[in-house]
Amino acid sequence: MIRSIITGTGHYLPNKIIKRNHFMKHKFYDNRGFKIKKSNEEIINKFQKITEIEERRYVNKGLFNSDIAAIAAKKALNNSKICKEKIDYIISAHNYGDVHPISYQSDLVPSISAKIKNKLQIKNKKCRPYDMIFGCTGWIEGMILANQLLQSKHAKNILITSSETLSQVTDPHDRNSMIFSDGAGAAVLSAMEYLENEKDGIIHYDTQCDNNEKLYYLTNGPSLNPSYKKSLVNIRMNGRKIYEYALTEVPNMLKNMLDHANLHLHDIHKIILHQANAKMDYAILKRLLKLYNDTSLKKNCLLKIMPMTIQKFGNSSVATVPTLLDLILKGKIPHHEIKPGDTILMASLGAGMNINGMIYRFPNKKKNKYEKKNTSRKL
Repeated sequence: MIRSIITGTGHYLPNKIIKRNHFMKHKFYDNRGFKIKKSNEEIINKFQKITEIEERRYVNKGLFNSDIAAIAAKKALNNSKICKEKIDYIISAHNYGDVHPISYQSDLVPSISAKIKNKLQIKNKKCRPYDMIFGCTGWIEGMILANQLLQSKHAKNILITSSETLSQVTDPHDRNSMIFSDGAGAAVLSAMEYLENEKDGIIHYDTQCDNNEKLYYLTNGPSLNPSYKKSLVNIRMNGRKIYEYALTEVPNMLKNMLDHANLHLHDIHKIILHQANAKMDYAILKRLLKLYNDTSLKKNCLLKIMPMTIQKFGNSSVATVPTLLDLILKGKIPHHEIKPGDTILMASLGAGMNINGMIYRFPNKKKNKYEKKNTSRKL
C-alpha cells in the first residue's frame, strides 16, 4: 500500500523585521473613504491586542516571490536527500505571483512553479510545474493534490512550495495591512510502500469551499484613501465576517476529520493552524474543545498543543503552516517538538472562502523504497 510521507521540509523568512513604529506615520482610512480620527498609537495598540502581532517580515528590494520559494524549496530538497531530478511535480501555492516593485502588477507568466523549476535548475522535462491559487489554504491543498497523485502512482516524489510577498499588495491606508507579511515554506512528499494496516503519513484530509455569497469576504480593491493611486490591487478583507465564518465552520470540519479517521482530539500531539489572527486561532481551538465537551485545557495548555508564530512573523498567507512545521521539526520553536510516531492536525482558511485540513502521522522509521540509493545530492 502506498503512503504519502514528508521526506523533507524547508522555509525562508525575510531578514527585514517590521515593528509597530513602521506604521506610526501612516494615514489610516475607514471603508467609507474617510480618515480615521483616532491616533495611530490607539489604532496600533488595539490591532496588536487582537492579533498579538508585534512584528512581521518583509522581503528586501529585488527579491521576488519565486526567489524566496526557490530558497525554501532548495532547503526542503536538501533535507529530503532526494535528487532534484527525481521530482515528478512542483506544486506552487501562492496568490499574487511575482509582484513588480514599481507597477505593483502581478506577473504570472510564466508560472511561479515553472520559475522555481528554472531557479532550481531542474533539467528533467517530465517534472511538471503546477500553480495552486487557493487563498491562504493553498499549501495544504497542494499537499492534498500531491497525495492523490502519489496514491494513484502517477508520481513518486513531489515538491510542494508556498510563498507570498504580501507587503507588495497591501494598502498602506488600511489598518488590516498590518496583519500581512512575507515568507516561504516547502515540503517534499514521497510515495512509500507500507503494509495495508500501517498508517503513517497523510491519514485523512478534507476541503470545503463556500464560493457563493461568502466569495468576497476577502478580495482585491483600490485603496481606502481615494487619492492613493500607487496600486489598484490591494488586499481587502472583511475581518468580522471571516472571523465568524472561521468559528462556525473550521472546528466542525476538524472534528469530522478526526471522527472519520477514528481518532480523538487527545490522539493529536500538535495542532498547526494557519497563522492569521491569534484571537481567531485561540477561538477555533476552544470551539473544537467544546465539541468534545473538554474543558480541561485552559489557554496556557492550549499553547502546548497549538504553537504560534504570528506574534513575530505575521500572516504570510500560504507560507504560515509549512514554515511553522519546518521550524518545529528543526527544533527552532521553544517548548515544541514533533517526535517519530506523533500525529498532527494541520488546517487553514483563506480567500474563497476555502477551508481545509489534514491529519498526518510521522513514521517511526524511513521506508522509502524508491530512494534507498541516492547517489546525486547536487542541487
